[in-house]
Parts: sequence; structure tokens; C-alpha cells
Amino acid sequence: MSKNIKGLVLITGTTSGVGLNTLKPLLRYGWEVIAVNRSNEKAIKIAEEFLTKEEIKNVHFIEIDLSNLDEVRKGCDQILERFKKPINSLICNAAVYKPRLKRPERSPQGFENSMAVNHFGHFLMISLLIKNILSSEREIFLNGKSTFFKPRITVLGTVTANYSELGGRIPIPAPADLGDLSGFKNGFLSPISMANGKKFKPGKAYKDSKLCNMVTVQELSKRYPKEKIIINSLYPGCVADTKLFRDTPWLFRFLFPIFQKFVTRGYVSQRLAGERVAEVATYKKYAKSAVHWSWGNRQKNWKKSFFSEVVKKNS
Repeated sequence: MSKNIKGLVLITGTTSGVGLNTLKPLLRYGWEVIAVNRSNEKAIKIAEEFLTKEEIKNVHFIEIDLSNLDEVRKGCDQILERFKKPINSLICNAAVYKPRLKRPERSPQGFENSMAVNHFGHFLMISLLIKNILSSEREIFLNGKSTFFKPRITVLGTVTANYSELGGRIPIPAPADLGDLSGFKNGFLSPISMANGKKFKPGKAYKDSKLCNMVTVQELSKRYPKEKIIINSLYPGCVADTKLFRDTPWLFRFLFPIFQKFVTRGYVSQRLAGERVAEVATYKKYAKSAVHWSWGNRQKNWKKSFFSEVVKKNS
């Protein structure tokens, strides 16, 4: 019977970059995909250009603006009502990065927007879908064979938010640092825009939000037994030429990929990053909870993934 059952995976942010390039391997492995984006019209148009007609038949588009928590609630209700089988794997990928802001942008609920999109929206989505995901343990047809798949949640992290790695200690604009969480404790509404309650720094706000993503993985892994669900995160390498950097100066967009390719050797293509995300979210070899997977700062064709400890900076 299981040979006819496709696994169901949900991924956020598929209109460009890593998210878009994760679609093809997921579909190739045999998954049915829920693609969550801010605009269905844009997501469908791009997917039709990127995927074959046969591939796109297995992609379902749900419109959710992750910055708006009301939309996240409404969208998750729609998902639970529309799909009769539970979600086997959830991939939290979507992110915004606006390092040139002078003042913080605010979400509809009044939160600093990078934290709202990158962390709050995903955190709420996980909270609303976790029971559904936990109920999905079953045999599915994957990679050409029947497989008993344990539910999984995978979150995209970044080296720049992890103080245990060199990239996480770069002082410009400042390392990720949640401090004593006073920003959260005091409601995170204007004039508060940072997790530690201090002055707004747009680049650091992005790093802080991604650190919250990775810390959430560690905390959820303590609350849900590994026998029931795998919760992990990853840094697939430096994808230096995606639209995540669209709001950086043009000279940075020109030089950054060159620097990563020929100086740090940390560059990975969007296609390779997408393959890595799909594998961490679905392959048995990555079925280890509370693990942050990394391929390090220097990329080589033979290089294998490894566990990387997530370390928060001490204030």
C-alpha cells in the first residue's frame, strides 16, 4: 500500500535562491510539496519557469506573509483543512535581510521585521503544525522504495549567527547576541527593536533572528523525544549570490561572491545548497535530533557534513 503514498513536505520561501533550488531534489526524491510564499502569483510564475510540467503537478502553493502572525494562523488553518494526510517534514527557509536600514521596519503586529519574518513567523507555524507533523510517522514511497519516515523539522541557520564558528565572531556590525532577552521580556514593540533591548543594528538584527532559529531547534529537541520527531538545523555553505542580498550595496553584491569563491572558499552554488537542504530534511543519514549540520567555511568537492555546536555569545 505504501508504494502509492507520497510524503508531504512543507517549505517556506521558494521564489528564489536556496528555497527554489530545494524544490527539484525534493520532487526528484518523490515528495509532494507545499510551497509557502508571500505571493502565490509570483511563486507559481517562477515555479512554472523552473520546474517541468510533471514536477509542478506535485507542488501546492499556499500564500502566507510570515511577517503577519494573523496570516500565519489563517494559513496554517487552511493547510490543516486542505490536506488530508499529515505533513512529514517542515523546512523553515524563508528569510529577509536588510542591512542598510536606518530605522527598523515593523511587522503588522509591530515587531522588528527581520525577527518577525525569520523567527516569529516560523516559530508560530511550527507551534500550530507540530501536532499534525507528529501524527505523520508512517511508511511512504521515497527515493524509489518504501521507507518508514520519522517526522522532521529542519531550520536554515547561518554561520554568521553561530559564535562557535569564525563567521559568527565577525564584529561588523556585531556578532549575534541575544543578551538577557530584555527586548523580548519588554514586548519587542517600538521603541524596542533588538532582542537584547539595545540600539537597532539592521545586520545584527538578521543575525539575532537566525540565532533564535537555531536555539529554537535545540530547545524543541529537548521538549520532543527523538523517538517521535527529528528536529535539526543546517548551514549549507555560503550562497553568496542569492536575492537574500538584494538590499546590500551593488559593490558588495559584485565582490562578495568573488571573495567567497576565491579567498574564503566558502561559496556554494544555489543548486548545491538546495540539494543539501533537501537531504538534511529527508535523508536517513541526517535523522539525528538537536544537530546543527554544517559543511564549514572552506568548501571542497569531497567535503562531508559534520556536527557544529551552536554557541551563543556571552554579553
